[in-house]
Amino acid sequence: MELIVTFKMKILGEQTVYSKNSSVLMMKIMKLQIAIYTILLGLLIGCGSKKEEKVEDKNTAKVESEQSAKKADTKNIIFFGNSLTAGYGVDPSEAFAGLIQEKIDSLGWKYNVINAGVSGETTASGLSRVEWVVKRQPVEVFILELGGNDGLRGISPTETNKNLRAIIDKVRTIHPDVEIILAGMMVPPNMGPDYANEFQKLYPAITEDKEVTLIPFLLKDVGGIKELNLPDGIHPTPAGHKIVAETVWEYLKPKLKTAS
Repeated sequence: MELIVTFKMKILGEQTVYSKNSSVLMMKIMKLQIAIYTILLGLLIGCGSKKEEKVEDKNTAKVESEQSAKKADTKNIIFFGNSLTAGYGVDPSEAFAGLIQEKIDSLGWKYNVINAGVSGETTASGLSRVEWVVKRQPVEVFILELGGNDGLRGISPTETNKNLRAIIDKVRTIHPDVEIILAGMMVPPNMGPDYANEFQKLYPAITEDKEVTLIPFLLKDVGGIKELNLPDGIHPTPAGHKIVAETVWEYLKPKLKTAS
């Protein structure tokens, strides 16, 4: 028996009648079932993908959390100075700040050395820059190495003294518990004995008044020794930086908490 199905549809205002036999109807029903199965399958796959995405998101969040915790657990040491700190003429890894990081890493201590040395820096330019440097991250130890360029330029020791004290005050205002180490410098004798003596005395005086740790002379056993300096006679060679690193380490190591 033939089953007649009539579909009525209005197209452009006219009514058209379509008649299909039962076999055509069954074909349409099968196509409809296939379409429904396809949609359901897509939904199931989509749900599975979202579950996988959620797992990936959780794993990513876990890794980021672990990295943040590790970063928070690492303490910062800032070397703030001029071209001596920056490592002028040598690879950054060969400069004394980089060598200090190697020493720390070899001991498994969680300290990160930040080299904030800038060639040509004077105490005045350092004073204008220091706040920006120390505000960017927590600081456990701050090594201040400035004044050498002041001396080479004949800047009044009174001015150098005032700027160094102001730098220390700024650092402590931002980080009250920071340990500060002041690297002492000397000027060449051609600047005149009076100037040289006044310049040399300002570092111990600052150390006493501000209660910071003093490295009496950063370039001990390096300054004035031709083979340990570059042709300019001012900046250490890689071999010279190794000696400077040992000098700094003598005063820095006791400041570092040895807990890994």
